[in-house]
Amino acid sequence: MKKNNSRRSFLKKATLGSAALTATPYVMGSPRNEKLELSRNYESISYEANDQINLGLIGSGIQGIYDTTAALKVNGVKLVAACDLYDGRHTRAKELWGDDIFTTRDYRELLNRDDIDAVIVATPDHWHKRITIDALKAGKAVYCEKPMVQRFDEGQEIIKAQAASGTICQVGSQGMSSLGNEKAKQLYEEGAIGEIVMLDMYNDRYSAEGAWQYPIPPDANPDTVDFDTFLGRAPKVPYEPKRFFRWRNYRDYGTGVAGDLFVHAFSTLNHVISSNGPNRALATGGLRYWNDGRDVPDVTITLYDYPKTDTHAAFNAVFRINFIAGGGGGGGFKLIGTEGEMEVGQNSVKLTRSKLGMVPGGYSMVAYTEATQGKIRESYAKKNLETRASKLNTGTTTWEAPRDYKGAHYDHFYNFFQAVRGKGPVIQDPTFGLRAAGAALLANESYFQGKPVNWNPTVMKLIEG
Repeated sequence: MKKNNSRRSFLKKATLGSAALTATPYVMGSPRNEKLELSRNYESISYEANDQINLGLIGSGIQGIYDTTAALKVNGVKLVAACDLYDGRHTRAKELWGDDIFTTRDYRELLNRDDIDAVIVATPDHWHKRITIDALKAGKAVYCEKPMVQRFDEGQEIIKAQAASGTICQVGSQGMSSLGNEKAKQLYEEGAIGEIVMLDMYNDRYSAEGAWQYPIPPDANPDTVDFDTFLGRAPKVPYEPKRFFRWRNYRDYGTGVAGDLFVHAFSTLNHVISSNGPNRALATGGLRYWNDGRDVPDVTITLYDYPKTDTHAAFNAVFRINFIAGGGGGGGFKLIGTEGEMEVGQNSVKLTRSKLGMVPGGYSMVAYTEATQGKIRESYAKKNLETRASKLNTGTTTWEAPRDYKGAHYDHFYNFFQAVRGKGPVIQDPTFGLRAAGAALLANESYFQGKPVNWNPTVMKLIEG
C-alpha cells in the first residue's frame, strides 16, 4: 500500500509539468528531455591539531593509495602511518605524504600505536577478516575495502567483532555514498519506475591493466617483498611476484571479478531498493584471453533471482563482465521497471518513462478484414487504455552532479569520518557489507560448482543441497 501511495504521489507531481519540476526537482514533469543539478551540503568545520583523526593505512597498494588520497581531502584527517609488505611502497608512501609518516611491514605495529584513531584496510581479500577484527579489538575505527570478506563464513565474525567493540566499521564500496545513489533511492521510493522487473549491469574492459596485469617493479625480490606473510592462510608456494602484485588473478587471495566488481553493483542495488539481496544465482563464463596463469575467468555472466519483499517485487538481475571487449571499454547499471527505467552512476541518474502501448497496431491487425479492424479499433477506443495523462508522464530527466562535486569516494570517507566523530551512522556497516559480498560470492560458488546456488539473504547463509 505504501508503494502504491508513493507511485500515486509521483504521478501527481509529474503531471504538474516543468514549472513544478523546478520547484520539486525529484520528479520528472513533461514528455521531453530535462536536465537538473544534484547538490549536497557538507559540514564546514576547521579542526585543531588535537581534534584531528589520525589515520593508519594497512595495504599501501593501488587501492590503498586512492583510498588515502580521498580520505585526506576530508577536513581534520591526518595520515600518520602506512603498512605494506613491499618495501618500495614504504618509499612511495613517504613521497606522497611526507617523510615523517611511520612505515612498517607489520600491521600490528599500527594497531599498537595510541596515536592512531582509524585504519584503512586495503590488503588482498584473504587478509580482510583477520586485520579488520584485530583492528576492532584494538579500538580502531575501520574502513575495510570491499569485498568485506573472501569467504561466506567470515562475515558473521566481523559483525560480532564490531558489535562487541562498539567501534565504527565502514565497508569501502565507495560509490555507496554518491549523489547518484542518493537520488536513485529517492526516485525509486517515489515510484518513478513502478515495480522493478530487472537490473542490468555490465562492465567492459579492453586493456591489460584493466584485466589486472599490473606492472611488477624491477626491484621486487624475496628481500624486498615479504611473500611468506602475504600468503597468510593461503597454500604455501615458492616466491612468485605475479601472485603478490597481481593477486586479484588468483582464488587463493582474491575473489575474481565478482568480488572486485559485482560487489559495487550489489551495494548500490540493495541500497536503492532497500533489499537484503538475491536468493539464487547461476553463473557461466570462462578464461577466454588472459591466459597468464590466473585461475579465475575473464568473461562472466551471472543471473540472479531477487525474491518479493515489502520494498520490491520479485525480479531478475543480470551481471556481465568482459575483460576482452573488442569494442572498447564501458559500463552500465540500469534499473528497469514496469513504468520506467533509471541509469544510475556515481555522478548522475537518468530517468526515462515511456508510454506502454496497449492498443494494437498494424502488425497484429493485418490478419483481419478491414471491417473487423474497424470494430477492433472501436472496441479499444471505448476502453480508453491510453489516456492523455499517461502521455504527459513520459520523457527523460537527467540529474547530474555539478562540476565542483567532491566525488563519491570523498563522500564515502566523509560519511565514515562523520560517524567516527559521533555524527551519525555509516552508510555501509558490516551487515550490509556481508549482504553485498555474499551476493557477489554466489557467482563464484555457482561458476566453480557448475550449478545454481541458493542463499538466504536475511540470515546471510548459503543454502546447501
